[in-house]
Amino acid sequence: MGKKIGVLLSGCGVFDGAEIHEAVITLLALDREGAKIICMAPDVEQVQVVNHITQKPMDEKRNVLVESARIARGEIKNLKDVKASHLDALIMPGGLGAAQNLSDFAAKGPDAVVHPEVARILKEMLLENKPVGAICIAPATLVKAVADKKPEVTIGDDAGTAAALESMGAKHIKRAVDGICVDKKNKLVTTPAYMLGPGIKDIALGIEKLVKQVVSMA
Repeated sequence: MGKKIGVLLSGCGVFDGAEIHEAVITLLALDREGAKIICMAPDVEQVQVVNHITQKPMDEKRNVLVESARIARGEIKNLKDVKASHLDALIMPGGLGAAQNLSDFAAKGPDAVVHPEVARILKEMLLENKPVGAICIAPATLVKAVADKKPEVTIGDDAGTAAALESMGAKHIKRAVDGICVDKKNKLVTTPAYMLGPGIKDIALGIEKLVKQVVSMA
Protein backbone atom coordinates (compact mmCIF):
# COMPACT_ATOMS: atom_id res chain seq x y z
CA MET A 1 0.00 0.00 0.00
CA GLY A 2 1.33 3.45 -0.93
CA LYS A 3 1.70 6.36 1.44
CA LYS A 4 -1.60 7.96 2.48
CA ILE A 5 -1.56 11.53 1.22
CA GLY A 6 -4.42 13.90 2.02
CA VAL A 7 -5.50 16.55 -0.50
CA LEU A 8 -7.37 19.41 1.17
CA LEU A 9 -9.74 21.03 -1.33
CA SER A 10 -11.63 24.32 -0.99
CA GLY A 11 -14.37 24.12 -3.62
CA CYS A 12 -14.21 23.86 -7.41
CA GLY A 13 -12.95 26.77 -9.51
CA VAL A 14 -10.13 29.30 -9.29
CA PHE A 15 -12.26 32.34 -8.39
CA ASP A 16 -14.26 30.83 -5.51
CA GLY A 17 -12.79 27.40 -4.73
CA ALA A 18 -9.84 25.12 -5.42
CA GLU A 19 -7.83 25.86 -8.57
CA ILE A 20 -8.81 22.91 -10.78
CA HIS A 21 -5.55 22.66 -12.77
CA GLU A 22 -3.49 22.72 -9.56
CA ALA A 23 -5.73 20.15 -7.88
CA VAL A 24 -5.77 17.75 -10.84
CA ILE A 25 -1.99 17.98 -11.41
CA THR A 26 -1.53 17.22 -7.70
CA LEU A 27 -3.81 14.17 -7.94
CA LEU A 28 -2.08 12.94 -11.11
CA ALA A 29 1.40 13.38 -9.64
CA LEU A 30 0.36 11.59 -6.42
CA ASP A 31 -1.11 8.70 -8.40
CA ARG A 32 2.13 8.41 -10.38
CA GLU A 33 4.00 8.22 -7.07
CA GLY A 34 1.80 5.29 -6.05
CA ALA A 35 0.18 7.22 -3.20
CA LYS A 36 -3.20 6.42 -1.67
CA ILE A 37 -5.04 9.72 -2.12
CA ILE A 38 -7.52 10.90 0.50
CA CYS A 39 -9.44 14.00 -0.64
CA MET A 40 -11.15 16.13 1.97
CA ALA A 41 -12.87 19.49 2.42
CA PRO A 42 -14.73 21.34 5.17
CA ASP A 43 -18.53 21.09 5.16
CA VAL A 44 -19.20 24.84 4.99
CA GLU A 45 -20.88 27.30 2.68
CA GLN A 46 -18.61 29.03 0.16
CA VAL A 47 -17.89 32.67 0.96
CA GLN A 48 -19.10 33.53 -2.54
CA VAL A 49 -20.05 31.88 -5.83
CA VAL A 50 -18.43 33.43 -8.90
CA ASN A 51 -19.42 33.25 -12.57
CA HIS A 52 -16.12 32.12 -14.08
CA ILE A 53 -16.93 33.74 -17.44
CA THR A 54 -17.60 37.25 -16.11
CA GLN A 55 -15.66 36.82 -12.82
CA LYS A 56 -18.63 38.50 -11.09
CA PRO A 57 -20.33 37.13 -7.94
CA MET A 58 -23.56 35.19 -8.46
CA ASP A 59 -26.60 35.28 -6.21
CA GLU A 60 -26.48 31.62 -5.17
CA LYS A 61 -25.07 29.44 -2.42
CA ARG A 62 -22.77 26.44 -2.76
CA ASN A 63 -21.17 24.08 -0.28
CA VAL A 64 -17.38 23.66 -0.20
CA LEU A 65 -17.51 19.90 0.44
CA VAL A 66 -20.12 19.27 -2.28
CA GLU A 67 -18.23 21.36 -4.85
CA SER A 68 -14.86 19.78 -3.94
CA ALA A 69 -16.42 16.35 -4.55
CA ARG A 70 -16.56 17.27 -8.27
CA ILE A 71 -12.75 17.26 -8.44
CA ALA A 72 -12.52 14.11 -6.30
CA ARG A 73 -15.05 12.23 -8.50
CA GLY A 74 -17.21 11.82 -5.40
CA GLU A 75 -14.50 10.13 -3.32
CA ILE A 76 -14.15 12.69 -0.54
CA LYS A 77 -14.24 12.95 3.24
CA ASN A 78 -15.64 15.65 5.49
CA LEU A 79 -12.54 17.32 6.96
CA LYS A 80 -13.93 17.00 10.50
CA ASP A 81 -13.68 13.19 10.17
CA VAL A 82 -9.99 13.22 9.18
CA LYS A 83 -7.16 13.20 11.72
CA ALA A 84 -3.43 13.54 11.11
CA SER A 85 -3.07 9.96 12.37
CA HIS A 86 -4.98 8.84 9.22
CA LEU A 87 -2.38 10.47 6.92
CA ASP A 88 1.31 10.33 6.07
CA ALA A 89 1.26 13.82 4.50
CA LEU A 90 -1.15 16.57 3.39
CA ILE A 91 -1.22 18.84 0.33
CA MET A 92 -3.33 21.98 -0.18
CA PRO A 93 -3.90 23.17 -3.77
CA GLY A 94 -4.47 26.89 -4.30
CA GLY A 95 -7.28 28.90 -5.84
CA LEU A 96 -9.16 31.70 -4.12
CA GLY A 97 -11.06 29.13 -2.04
CA ALA A 98 -7.83 28.39 -0.17
CA ALA A 99 -7.80 32.03 1.00
CA GLN A 100 -11.59 32.47 1.27
CA ASN A 101 -13.09 29.18 2.41
CA LEU A 102 -10.17 27.62 4.33
CA SER A 103 -9.34 30.99 5.91
CA ASP A 104 -10.39 34.59 5.28
CA PHE A 105 -6.92 35.75 4.20
CA ALA A 106 -8.35 37.11 0.91
CA ALA A 107 -10.51 39.58 2.86
CA LYS A 108 -8.43 40.22 5.98
CA GLY A 109 -4.78 39.64 5.05
CA PRO A 110 -2.55 39.28 8.12
CA ASP A 111 -5.60 39.52 10.42
CA ALA A 112 -7.05 36.37 8.85
CA VAL A 113 -8.77 33.65 10.84
CA VAL A 114 -8.30 30.03 9.72
CA HIS A 115 -11.34 27.74 9.65
CA PRO A 116 -11.14 25.76 12.92
CA GLU A 117 -11.04 22.31 11.28
CA VAL A 118 -8.35 23.48 8.83
CA ALA A 119 -6.28 24.92 11.68
CA ARG A 120 -6.72 21.68 13.63
CA ILE A 121 -5.51 19.35 10.86
CA LEU A 122 -2.54 21.58 10.01
CA LYS A 123 -1.43 21.86 13.64
CA GLU A 124 -1.88 18.10 14.09
CA MET A 125 0.28 17.38 11.03
CA LEU A 126 3.14 19.52 12.36
CA LEU A 127 2.74 18.08 15.85
CA GLU A 128 3.10 14.57 14.41
CA ASN A 129 6.08 15.67 12.29
CA LYS A 130 4.29 14.89 9.02
CA PRO A 131 4.93 16.90 5.84
CA VAL A 132 2.53 19.50 4.46
CA GLY A 133 2.59 20.89 0.91
CA ALA A 134 0.87 24.15 -0.05
CA ILE A 135 0.42 25.48 -3.57
CA CYS A 136 -0.19 28.99 -4.99
CA ILE A 137 -1.99 31.14 -2.33
CA ALA A 138 -2.59 28.19 0.04
CA PRO A 139 0.67 28.96 1.96
CA ALA A 140 -1.12 32.04 3.37
CA THR A 141 -3.63 29.84 5.20
CA LEU A 142 -0.86 27.44 6.23
CA VAL A 143 1.27 30.28 7.65
CA LYS A 144 -1.62 31.73 9.65
CA ALA A 145 -2.41 28.31 11.14
CA VAL A 146 1.18 27.51 12.20
CA ALA A 147 2.67 31.00 12.57
CA ASP A 148 4.25 30.10 15.93
CA LYS A 149 6.55 27.65 14.04
CA LYS A 150 8.08 30.54 12.00
CA PRO A 151 7.48 28.68 8.71
CA GLU A 152 9.53 29.23 5.54
CA VAL A 153 7.33 29.41 2.44
CA THR A 154 7.09 30.80 -1.09
CA ILE A 155 4.23 32.30 -3.06
CA GLY A 156 6.58 33.32 -5.88
CA ASP A 157 7.64 36.95 -5.87
CA ASP A 158 4.53 39.06 -5.21
CA ALA A 159 5.85 41.70 -2.81
CA GLY A 160 2.51 42.56 -1.19
CA THR A 161 1.55 38.96 -0.43
CA ALA A 162 5.09 38.15 0.71
CA ALA A 163 5.00 41.11 3.11
CA ALA A 164 1.63 39.94 4.49
CA LEU A 165 3.06 36.44 5.09
CA GLU A 166 6.13 37.86 6.85
CA SER A 167 3.94 40.06 9.07
CA MET A 168 2.13 36.84 10.13
CA GLY A 169 5.42 35.27 11.21
CA ALA A 170 6.71 33.52 8.08
CA LYS A 171 9.99 33.86 6.26
CA HIS A 172 9.24 34.32 2.56
CA ILE A 173 11.64 32.82 -0.02
CA LYS A 174 11.36 33.93 -3.66
CA ARG A 175 10.93 31.05 -6.09
CA ALA A 176 10.23 30.71 -9.82
CA VAL A 177 7.16 28.80 -11.02
CA ASP A 178 9.19 25.60 -11.46
CA GLY A 179 10.77 25.91 -8.01
CA ILE A 180 9.85 24.71 -4.53
CA CYS A 181 10.67 26.04 -1.09
CA VAL A 182 11.46 23.33 1.48
CA ASP A 183 11.24 24.21 5.18
CA LYS A 184 13.15 21.18 6.50
CA LYS A 185 12.57 21.99 10.18
CA ASN A 186 8.78 22.06 9.86
CA LYS A 187 8.55 19.67 6.87
CA LEU A 188 6.71 22.23 4.72
CA VAL A 189 6.94 22.36 0.92
CA THR A 190 5.51 25.24 -1.14
CA THR A 191 5.44 26.25 -4.82
CA PRO A 192 4.02 29.37 -6.56
CA ALA A 193 1.96 27.72 -9.36
CA TYR A 194 -0.59 30.26 -10.67
CA MET A 195 0.69 33.00 -8.37
CA LEU A 196 3.22 33.20 -11.22
CA GLY A 197 1.88 31.05 -14.08
CA PRO A 198 1.66 31.64 -16.97
CA GLY A 199 0.24 28.29 -18.08
CA ILE A 200 -0.65 24.76 -17.07
CA LYS A 201 2.62 23.26 -18.35
CA ASP A 202 4.59 25.80 -16.29
CA ILE A 203 2.75 25.23 -13.02
CA ALA A 204 2.94 21.45 -13.49
CA LEU A 205 6.75 21.58 -13.13
CA GLY A 206 6.65 23.06 -9.63
CA ILE A 207 3.67 21.00 -8.45
CA GLU A 208 5.27 17.72 -9.60
CA LYS A 209 8.46 18.64 -7.69
CA LEU A 210 6.39 19.50 -4.61
CA VAL A 211 4.55 16.17 -4.74
CA LYS A 212 7.80 14.18 -5.12
CA GLN A 213 9.32 16.09 -2.19
CA VAL A 214 6.28 15.66 0.07
CA VAL A 215 6.02 11.94 -0.70
CA SER A 216 9.75 11.43 -0.10
CA MET A 217 9.50 13.17 3.30
CA ALA A 218 6.39 11.19 4.33
